[in-house]
Amino acid sequence: MRVVIAEDNALMRDGIAALLTDHDVTVLAAVSDGTALLAAVAEHRPDVAIVDVRMPPTFTDEGVRAAIAIKAAHPATGVLVFSQWVETVYANALLRDHPERVGYLLKDRIVSTAAFLDALRRIADGGVALDPEVIRQLFAAPDAGLARLTAREREILALVAEGRSNPAIAAELHLAGRSVEKHVTAIFTKLDLPPSTEDHRRVRAVLRYLEAR
Repeated sequence: MRVVIAEDNALMRDGIAALLTDHDVTVLAAVSDGTALLAAVAEHRPDVAIVDVRMPPTFTDEGVRAAIAIKAAHPATGVLVFSQWVETVYANALLRDHPERVGYLLKDRIVSTAAFLDALRRIADGGVALDPEVIRQLFAAPDAGLARLTAREREILALVAEGRSNPAIAAELHLAGRSVEKHVTAIFTKLDLPPSTEDHRRVRAVLRYLEAR
């Protein structure tokens, strides 16, 4: 996997770069602001850009706005927004307009290196990786399709939104794998998602979940 990193805190930036290098991830560039990030992505075309939300010059939303610009200009590049805050307006725009190869994780909720690397791999492979707190803040009243879901189906859809696979959901909820598959199929049906690739339907289901606001 090939990545670029945008983080204004030098210790955090160097720490992430060292951690990834130790796990056979190629760090193509490590920069401190949104302008340098956009230039690095244009030059290197990484698999994933790891982006802090608040960077110079205003330390407000430069990073997430850069993430949206990256997805618009380079849709094959995944974006992992990695921050201490949830910027709901921009996060919703990022996920709504660019539903594939995108993630939003909170720094103080990463429990292990393995979880961080797993999120990067899911994004590079075309999936999503969302912190449950991000989902909670983006979620509001359900649409008609979501209203048809049972409590168990909504629980499973929330885990799908976190980027969990069917086997991971089965393990989390102590369900048989076949049972999870049936629930996921029911979710697709109730949300009126036409037959397509499994990954594409999962992303669209997540979008319905997040756009109900």
